[in-house]
Amino acid sequence: MPETATRLAGTREWAGLGLLGLPTVLLGLDVTVLYLVLPTMAEALDPSATQTLWIMDAYGFLVAGFLITMGTLGDRIGRRRLLVVGMAAFAAVSVFAAFAPSAELLILARALLGVAGATLMPSTLSLISNMFADVRQRAVAIGVWATMFALGMALGPVVGGAVVDTFWWGAAFLLAVPIAVVVLAGARTLLPEYADPQAGRLDLASVALSLAAILPVIYAIKHAAAYGLDLGTLILAALGTVAGVIFVRRQRGLASPLLDVRLFTSRTFSVALAVLLIGLVGVGGTMYLVTQYLQLVEGMTPFEAGLWMGPSALAMLAAAIGAPLIARRVRPGVVMAVTLGLSVIGYALLATAGTRDAVMVVAGFTLVYLGLGALAALGTDMVVGAVPAAKSGSAAAMSETVQELGIAVGVAVLGSLTTALYAARMSAPDDVSPEVEGRLTGSLSGALSLADQVPAQVVREARLMFTSGVNTASAVAGAAIVVAAVLCLTALRHVRPLGDTRHDEAEPG
Repeated sequence: MPETATRLAGTREWAGLGLLGLPTVLLGLDVTVLYLVLPTMAEALDPSATQTLWIMDAYGFLVAGFLITMGTLGDRIGRRRLLVVGMAAFAAVSVFAAFAPSAELLILARALLGVAGATLMPSTLSLISNMFADVRQRAVAIGVWATMFALGMALGPVVGGAVVDTFWWGAAFLLAVPIAVVVLAGARTLLPEYADPQAGRLDLASVALSLAAILPVIYAIKHAAAYGLDLGTLILAALGTVAGVIFVRRQRGLASPLLDVRLFTSRTFSVALAVLLIGLVGVGGTMYLVTQYLQLVEGMTPFEAGLWMGPSALAMLAAAIGAPLIARRVRPGVVMAVTLGLSVIGYALLATAGTRDAVMVVAGFTLVYLGLGALAALGTDMVVGAVPAAKSGSAAAMSETVQELGIAVGVAVLGSLTTALYAARMSAPDDVSPEVEGRLTGSLSGALSLADQVPAQVVREARLMFTSGVNTASAVAGAAIVVAAVLCLTALRHVRPLGDTRHDEAEPG
């Protein structure tokens, strides 16, 4: 239920929000910057197709695995302290990633960045809940927070393209260093410290169980998307499920659980999380494919592709800022459903685009991003606003867990689906060696690397087969977004407009 607070935030709180926006921008940037850096990085490190996906996925998977732990840890040791430690670690590992000499070490660096990144998002969001106790101000602050994350995601392709064209692919990671310096310098002055005085000791067994529940399931999804269902996939999924059941049972019996599972009894909390998950799966996978399309199919440079993503960025920013304002008069569930409906139109455009349809692809992705902006702002506010302030760390962690998990799973599933369809449909000339055949049929980037060794028609066919895979993946994502829009209209219809001080209609028991 929304809380009506009497204390209004002052100058220090709003200045602190600006400071919290910096790591939020950085994390949004880190989600998308590699989309434009990837082709150049692949030239330098020559990763396999599997390694390429792990470079993209390792960060999001480890963030998703550790967010619950870090959100609860912040409640225990102090949310500002966790932010400071995480910011310093993130900057240090970013330097390591920038100079990684091999694909294997870059994967390791991305995984360590995920662990460090897991400290930042729940810290920033839970501190906002402490700093802005008034319901209306909190809604505005979370809208600004979501806008900053959207700004980072929007800037990622442009910044990534500019950095690669000017310096080298690793320079994109060094952007974290100056941001970390500013945050570390201003944290003590502008940010309050908060630790839950009633929080008990961190239960290490619960930490292990949470990782055992999340990571095997994530890997099973990734493996199944790439290779289909096999015995190993089923075993991993089963192990993760069993660990998840044990984790939930343990939380119910602890006086100070790692995750208060009673939060899920709130329909608003649970449904908002589900919608965020579905929405980010579609966006994460689609962004990966669109940026590859612009560079590999249309032949754009990273910087050119980044500029072509400009309309999408503007749409996302407009929705992240405008949706909370509209939701002051219109129920948030309706606002989210309408914007997701526009996203479905965008997915339909992507599902019908050809190899010379850059304008259609960008238009479609602009509509997809419009839905994401509204979803990030309103969905997050619903999740955090549905719980007491003392539980905001756990709520923030869950919100970020599903969003990071959604992006990572989207890249894994939709990226692997496109790759699998490409491999199944692409054929090589009869007179080429097995090695050349493997590169031609393995990936579009592999086929393009052989452009001077095979007929031009083969390269055109490779681009066509990749585009066909993007079409199918976009159609699958669009169908999932239809489900999310229906959930918003039905299961979130009881949530009143933002700032309405009356209680929401009762949720079913």
